[in-house]
Amino acid sequence: MKKPILSSDLSALDRRKFIINSIKSAAGLALINLSPAFAKDNNWSVKKQWTAQEVIDFVLKEGGLAPLKDTVDTIKIGKADQIVTGIISTMFPTIPIIEEAVKRNANFIIAHEPSFYNHSDKSDWVKNNAVLKQKQELLDKHKMVIWRFHDYCHSLKPDAVSYGVAKKANWLPYYKAGEVILKIPPVSLQKLVEHLKKSLAISHLRIIGDMDQNCERIALLPGAWGGPMQVSTAEKEKPDVLIVGELSEWETAEYIRDARSFGQKISLIVLGHAVSEEPGMEWFAEWLQPKLPDVKITHLASGDPFTWL
Repeated sequence: MKKPILSSDLSALDRRKFIINSIKSAAGLALINLSPAFAKDNNWSVKKQWTAQEVIDFVLKEGGLAPLKDTVDTIKIGKADQIVTGIISTMFPTIPIIEEAVKRNANFIIAHEPSFYNHSDKSDWVKNNAVLKQKQELLDKHKMVIWRFHDYCHSLKPDAVSYGVAKKANWLPYYKAGEVILKIPPVSLQKLVEHLKKSLAISHLRIIGDMDQNCERIALLPGAWGGPMQVSTAEKEKPDVLIVGELSEWETAEYIRDARSFGQKISLIVLGHAVSEEPGMEWFAEWLQPKLPDVKITHLASGDPFTWL
């Protein structure tokens, strides 16, 4: 078992549309510059103990986020009124993440992705799911609370994931909130791959392209945008390289392969879903901790689920 590393059901199309629309509306002040003007009204500036629901409300207030009516960002297990002893931010609440949270006396996990293997965390997604039941029992045993932070995460200004990735890759000077294109200093595809592996701590990447190709115009699409958005971005923005989290191989990968066969100088880098969005949850923890000094907040990377041979 791998150790964590420190550091309504919506359709797939609806999920992609939500992320896309959130990023398009991400103009305005950066999240790190937002001030807690509401703190006095709630007397949170002198608060010593927090319930899970109070932390959730605090995050929404600090992020300038209005409650969403149709969202997957709900408490997946545990009680909203439970006193929080510590917070873990992560991509996926894996078993090693849960076990590490217990060791750290942190009973509140804020996860970007589902806990129970489907977008809406429906327990009956597969009937008689023994693994799901075991996971629920483990969480109940340790009185854990899990809140999903997906829709709100992508609704922040800037989008926490794209900002976090740009920050981790040292690309903030080239990053603009609400835009997927970054214009970086010219570099070969080989050097770009090496940079991403090192800066994002990813051991293996999947590549389509000429390793000597010059890359300057980058399309950054971490996570699962889906084939239509990945391909339409390539068509509209004409990037030198498309950097994605995950893809359907019969869609974007085949489009890139055919585009190259027709002479287009475009490359593809596939980071992996979990590792491509993890920097967003890492940055979220960095943003929240100084605003919530009474609660220890730790980011734990759930890591790449695959072993590369």
